[in-house]
Amino acid sequence: MAYQYYQLKNGIRIVHRQIAGQISHCGLMVDTGSRDEQEQENGMAHFIEHMIFKGTQKRKAYHIISRIENVGGELNAYTSKEETCIYASFLSPYYDRSLEIFADVAFHSTFPEKEIEKEKDVVLDEINSYQDNPAELILDDFEDLLFDGHPLGRNILGDQSHVEAFTKKDIFRFIKRNYDTRKMVISSVGQIDFEKLVRLVRKYFEDIPENKKEVIRPAFENYTPSRKVIQKQSYLSHCLTGNIAFSINHPQKMSLLLLNNLLGGPAMNSRLNLGIREKYGFAYTIESTVQTYSDTGFFGVYLGTDAKHVDKSLVLVKLELDKLRKQKLGTLQLTRAKQQFKGQIALNDELPLNEMLEVAKAFLYKESVNDSETIFRLIDAITAEDILEVASVVFEPSSQSTLIYNNK
Repeated sequence: MAYQYYQLKNGIRIVHRQIAGQISHCGLMVDTGSRDEQEQENGMAHFIEHMIFKGTQKRKAYHIISRIENVGGELNAYTSKEETCIYASFLSPYYDRSLEIFADVAFHSTFPEKEIEKEKDVVLDEINSYQDNPAELILDDFEDLLFDGHPLGRNILGDQSHVEAFTKKDIFRFIKRNYDTRKMVISSVGQIDFEKLVRLVRKYFEDIPENKKEVIRPAFENYTPSRKVIQKQSYLSHCLTGNIAFSINHPQKMSLLLLNNLLGGPAMNSRLNLGIREKYGFAYTIESTVQTYSDTGFFGVYLGTDAKHVDKSLVLVKLELDKLRKQKLGTLQLTRAKQQFKGQIALNDELPLNEMLEVAKAFLYKESVNDSETIFRLIDAITAEDILEVASVVFEPSSQSTLIYNNK
């Protein structure tokens, strides 16, 4: 079934796909993340994500958590560079309960002073635990390297000095400045009739006052490639090399995603896995990634390896990138790459929670969402020349930045 859409008078939009099944998935996504923070607010969007579950005008923290979990569901949230999302998975009869709790925590949280001080310690522990995972930390540090001096480069979690200074007044100021009802999406993939879903959303969200905010995100400009080596106490050395790339609605985005999947996607027959891990045994983990934002993005290759293999591994990565820049894919190679990519998209669609979250993000930035059949047609239309053109830009050697964590 195709996606269905509706918009409330306050600007909040709904996107839904009805599926059969006992479990449904729904979320409220807001087009506000860490890049919307002022420098002294670093970590605020993520901190608010924690605090919305700590008390509302009619509920304490325990009752918020129990509202969904008492009926066997799961309530969760996350913050990214550009979005904040509250979402839940639950037995399909509990749409009413789930939407009501979304509205309560999103628009009626009170942010008790006592809970603010307690949650600061929780977030600081989260920041410290992140330092113990270099394979994840390097991605944030790499974005800081790419987007040097820009809000996109800041760590989503913030740092100790900023988090410790947050006040209740700061929280309300950030929300008032950034939370625009026209930039909110309620996304649903589940067993409910669309008309009934709209009635429930209107019941809990239609009376929310429209909150128009003309916030203009500063564009990232003047990218300068660089190389940085950091000494880290860990067994492996970790490396990330890459370049800025395309935005979420860029016309060449699909070609880059196909290229990325061919080069270093999850399949064991990716070029990086075969050419470096399988052939030489240099890296237990090697993969490539693409991240798209509203106005920019980046491509990167990550690998974890022994310190003595770092330089050799990076040379081999460069060779694989150069092949794709200089050698056009043959008809059979391109056909196989497309079929594998489409198969992985279809497998992902078997996970409705992932679909619901992806659809929410896509709908924030355009008027409708592509279903899998439309996505497949876009993939089928990609030519070998398209792949070569994208590779020549994104894999240009002089444009690559590299970050290395060397083990002490």
